[in-house]
Amino acid sequence: MSEALHFSETTLQEVALVIMALVYTTRLIWIFRFKAGRERQPATGAVDTTKAKGVLYSWFNVAMPWAMESTRKNFFMYIQFVVFHLGVIFSLGLSFVIPYGPGLLEYPAVVAIIQISTGAACLVGAYRLVRRLGSKYLRAISSPDDYFSLAMITVWFFFAYLAAPNRIDNGEWHLLTYFIMTAFFILYVPFSKISHYLYYPITRYYFGKTMGYRGTYPIRRGPKRVEPEKNTQPAAKKVAASM
Repeated sequence: MSEALHFSETTLQEVALVIMALVYTTRLIWIFRFKAGRERQPATGAVDTTKAKGVLYSWFNVAMPWAMESTRKNFFMYIQFVVFHLGVIFSLGLSFVIPYGPGLLEYPAVVAIIQISTGAACLVGAYRLVRRLGSKYLRAISSPDDYFSLAMITVWFFFAYLAAPNRIDNGEWHLLTYFIMTAFFILYVPFSKISHYLYYPITRYYFGKTMGYRGTYPIRRGPKRVEPEKNTQPAAKKVAASM
């Protein structure tokens, strides 16, 4: 292993993580300095719904595709969401496994799981990028950060796929590129839209608390609508029946 690769696997990653932690800590301190708004109406809705139930439902709403109309009617989009974010988890986790637990990659099944996940996420990322570029509606609401972040993550998935076997038989370029991209990703995330995951538990907490207090969360669905029977009688029969 070259000194450059050793540095990128350890020191570079550690420095990037420390900087990210400092930025996130500063941001969280700033966020929690604001006081949460108070309810200005009495509790409404079902009596068996509480703030705690609302918070839990709000937090885990992301794992309930049937609870959101967008994913309930288009399950393919939810599958993309799951595959993409699993790819992030495996790609980031690989940056810890290679330097601190390389023995795990001696098992072919572990390498296969990582490569299947990161490879599938790379394909999803490419599809999302093409979809964003091809849709005039998505282009209208997209910023340069959206395109750059999505393209960067997609390429990062590709190099995570290459790096998973942790072999340098044919050179170190793929591992070196993967770790440099990982460090850049860690440093870039706190200043980009990707940092939305930091706010998710906070915003969903307050939203779920409010909706639980008002009796809206957890959502209750009524009985399935029964469509009225259509009268298929010909018009002539209708006229004769009315005479």
